[in-house]
Amino acid sequence: MEAQALIRIAEALERISPPPVSAPDFTRADAFVWHVSPDRLEPVARVNRVDISLLVGIDRARDTLLDNTRRFARGLPANNVLLWGARGMGKSSLVKAAHAEARAEGDLVLIEIQREDLPSIGRLLNLLRGQDKRFLLFCDDLSFDHDDSHYKSLKAVLDGGIEGRPENVVFYATSNRRHLMPREMIDNERASAINPGEAVEEKVSLSDRFGLWLGFHPCDQDAYLAMIRGYVDALGINIDDDTLRAEAIEWQQTRGSRSGRVAWQYVTDLAGRRGVALRD
Repeated sequence: MEAQALIRIAEALERISPPPVSAPDFTRADAFVWHVSPDRLEPVARVNRVDISLLVGIDRARDTLLDNTRRFARGLPANNVLLWGARGMGKSSLVKAAHAEARAEGDLVLIEIQREDLPSIGRLLNLLRGQDKRFLLFCDDLSFDHDDSHYKSLKAVLDGGIEGRPENVVFYATSNRRHLMPREMIDNERASAINPGEAVEEKVSLSDRFGLWLGFHPCDQDAYLAMIRGYVDALGINIDDDTLRAEAIEWQQTRGSRSGRVAWQYVTDLAGRRGVALRD
């Protein structure tokens, strides 16, 4: 009787459990977003990105990331990459632009995963393992707060566990923090721990698992103006240098900062005033 009851329970659980997710048709798009509940990869019809030539003032990071991405697209060894630093300086824009450029080197698919979905990353890797394409996993604005254990799931793609990271997968992340957690959190745990070194080693060392660190720093005024001039020329907006300079500096002063994001916000306002439609 007990054996029959267990069989009925097992059969009931099998009926209500979701079927295993199958890989989508990766020829439908060159970019996908990973969702959970249920697990699925949704194709992105049009990726929101800018041409890599318009990303001014980040030449070293641009060249390093582009070289790494192109090598990976060609089937050669490549590193996981952490792009960290100042807000609005083009970290996520550079990842998307590098993907667009590297697609000429091989069949490279961009997959975005949200930070809160990192616990499901093992299931995603199993889905991608053995596929005949190359996959660039991308997590934007990655960071961890106190008592956040999501970072443990990330080790599956950075270290790979027993199976190892799939050869056809590389992971890029952007963050405002170099060590992916607040500095005061590191200091508090170090101060209160019996063994201060071991207390934070696991969390801080997560950054060390990225083969490449690319730093982004606030831009100076010349770089800020060069960004704007590049956007303006690409969009075909007719404005003289003196007027552009005066308006752009005033815009930056009202925002209290200079960055690529602030530059684009000014250009968006300028385009609207001049009746020029924004385009890729």
